[in-house]
Amino acid sequence: MIYRLCHCLWVRVIICITIIIFALQWSVYAQSQESGDVLRAGIAKVDITPEKPVVMFGYVARGVNLSKGIHDRLYARAVAFENNGKRLLLVSADLGDFYYGTFEYFQKVILDEFNLKPSELFLACTHTHAGPSLTIGKENEFKMKRADSVPNSNNLEYTKNLKPKFIQVIREALSNMVPVKTGVGVGYCSVGINRRATRPDGSVRIGRNPYGPADKEVLVMKIANPDGSTRNILFNYACHGTSLGSKNFQISGDFLGLAEQFVEKYLGQGIIAPVFVGASGDINPWYTSITEFRVENGWIPEPELLGIMLGEEVIHVLRNIKELNPGGEIETAFKTIELPSKQLYRDAALTEETFPMNITAARVGDVAFVGFGTEMLTEIGMAIKAGSPFKHTFVITHCNGASGYLPPMHLYKEGGYEIYSSPFAPQAADMVVKQALKMLFEF
Repeated sequence: MIYRLCHCLWVRVIICITIIIFALQWSVYAQSQESGDVLRAGIAKVDITPEKPVVMFGYVARGVNLSKGIHDRLYARAVAFENNGKRLLLVSADLGDFYYGTFEYFQKVILDEFNLKPSELFLACTHTHAGPSLTIGKENEFKMKRADSVPNSNNLEYTKNLKPKFIQVIREALSNMVPVKTGVGVGYCSVGINRRATRPDGSVRIGRNPYGPADKEVLVMKIANPDGSTRNILFNYACHGTSLGSKNFQISGDFLGLAEQFVEKYLGQGIIAPVFVGASGDINPWYTSITEFRVENGWIPEPELLGIMLGEEVIHVLRNIKELNPGGEIETAFKTIELPSKQLYRDAALTEETFPMNITAARVGDVAFVGFGTEMLTEIGMAIKAGSPFKHTFVITHCNGASGYLPPMHLYKEGGYEIYSSPFAPQAADMVVKQALKMLFEF
């Protein structure tokens, strides 16, 4: 009898506590609605896989040879945020980069179509080297005769057809916005490794440098329904999309695209999970330059294995995100900064005295995003995170333009691929860090 009485009392206590918690949550949510601080979000994705053979991005060694078949589909994923009439669009596309004027080509139509400010759009690539090279048939920015800059009719057609795809995915994201809560978690993944390896003669070559700096952070934003259930996510990781090498001619999102697909498949329920690439100019995946997707004797292809490793860490982080914010004021900023160019480039008439780079900054509540139209080396991104006034800062590269490698000043003495191929003078990186932090502190 006493047991039954205690049991009944315990059940009633649990019910009362549940009702109180629900009432408190609803009160916070209702107050945010009354104050106008209601964050809404929508997300969508669209298939952007080339259906015809194309010249592939990156790897001059490929020449003008065209792609042969498709291993996995490519997608553009868009996340839309809105609060009190202010909007923010984060778009991640499984593409190499926006060289040769292609960013401006897409930016104009997107801004016009949706009446957006330049600061309200982050148009980013995952930097896969197993996707199509984009071209609008103009001479490329650097006036260099790169193989992937040669206009090809299939690439021209593909690039042109991306316009309506970007419009479609953004429109869908804007049209399905609902009130949400957001939270951010942090994990770590060792898929990426510093690639600047010093040889016995003192020269720096691309290889494995396990002792070099590398940003291992995996930032995950959970976009939740008002009841706390996962609606969608986005994540940030710093690594080149180069697990597949120059001898691969299959279209693929590489390990980053495969990580997106792994997370989406595991979570199910139509959840979309775009990745935004961090400062990874000198970070390669542990397995790189793989020639093909090998499957003999139960072997897991390296790009798939790396994608699973990153994807599982994303899911681990997601599971541990407990604190969710029902609001989130939106602020955005955009700046084109003129950076000093190398004397070598000026002497060869490859650049003017300065070279432009776009920096885009935004915040959603207490979470910051800062995008760069460059291949930023990892130490620069880590410095921006460390100096940011926000607890969590998503550093996004290959975003809103493309301008080549941006190394920190001290590496110019060491040399190496990222240094001699950069169009920027040594002091450029410090200027970028200062400008980015200035924009973040002004929010």
